[in-house]
Amino acid sequence: MKKLLLATAVAALSVSAANAAPTVYGKAFVTADYVDAEVDARYVDNAGEKFSGNEDENTVEINSHSSRLGFKGSEAMTANTDVIYQLEYGVNVDASGDNTFKSRDTFLGLANKNFGQVRVGRNTSVLDYVNNVTVTEGYWDNLGSNTLNTESDLDIDENGRVVGFSEDIVQALNMVSDKRQDNSVVWIAPKYNGVPVELAVQYSADESFGSNDNGFGASLMFDQGTGFTAGLAYTKDMDANTKWTLFDEELSYGGDVIRGTATIDLNKYMAMPVTLGALYQVADYDIDGAEEEKGLVISGEMGLTNFARPASVYLQYNKTDNLAGLNNFDSDQVVLGGKYMYKDNMIAHAYIGQNSADITVADAFEDGDIARVDADVFAIGGGLEYIF
Repeated sequence: MKKLLLATAVAALSVSAANAAPTVYGKAFVTADYVDAEVDARYVDNAGEKFSGNEDENTVEINSHSSRLGFKGSEAMTANTDVIYQLEYGVNVDASGDNTFKSRDTFLGLANKNFGQVRVGRNTSVLDYVNNVTVTEGYWDNLGSNTLNTESDLDIDENGRVVGFSEDIVQALNMVSDKRQDNSVVWIAPKYNGVPVELAVQYSADESFGSNDNGFGASLMFDQGTGFTAGLAYTKDMDANTKWTLFDEELSYGGDVIRGTATIDLNKYMAMPVTLGALYQVADYDIDGAEEEKGLVISGEMGLTNFARPASVYLQYNKTDNLAGLNNFDSDQVVLGGKYMYKDNMIAHAYIGQNSADITVADAFEDGDIARVDADVFAIGGGLEYIF
């Protein structure tokens, strides 16, 4: 009997340990990218004095894109409730920058069969829960790169006049996108039988002393498995929080973002392995004189059937008006790319794209001043993604 009790205890401990053991996962995604970036700056003050400058850079970059290492798991608390957890860190495989490791989604929470999930910690914004349209990868996975810093590029004397042109400011500029939220809580509603929607609600606390800039948001995704999906999300003082510098002036402000998306898998309706998607987004910044930032994404991806393994090509167009709330600050981007799966977890990528952005700022220093900056980025590259 003692031996039987001892065996039972050992078995119970083994099951408990197995349930508590985390799953280790991650991916490494490294590319080589040829980048041709150019910026033109022109300035005219109210006395008619002019300045113009140009900088052109051609380089081959080794880049790490969303590489990560994570630990996740769950353990039963009661018959219907589990403790869930995740610790995920971004990894710069190329070791560029000071932060080789950077926190991604990291939370502790509960999952209940009747009441859904609650995640507390650092969570992706619910705006990303309806990001089912963008298909670009690698260098061109740049939704959210919407700030322009010209302070270091236009040399200004003590009288506020532009007297020179210096450092590089060129990057592929795009509409605002989701940001991970520190000190946040996400509730994901349970899916009910016969209701093809997923609801998520988020609260984000700003714990800075004296600050009341707490944010919130919600998303709703419709997918009944017929090849058509639609999403709608709204966030307040979460994703539109922006800090940037223009002509020696630092701006910091929040705002609202509303995003709508739709995709259709044509292969569900006809013999055509093509998925089409559209995303439209409006960001309204809380700053006097700011314009609504309006963003549009149109994408298409087609599966290729004449390969031994799954492969696809994609085309995506991005258009943004009034980037970061600045009137006449617009960008256009078009990217062509493809993927080939050597195995389900080994994916080769190739792409080519162009991004053009321009900004015209009147009254930059004194009445009558006009400054104009044009930025163009061309990039072609490819690499390997390994998922484990």
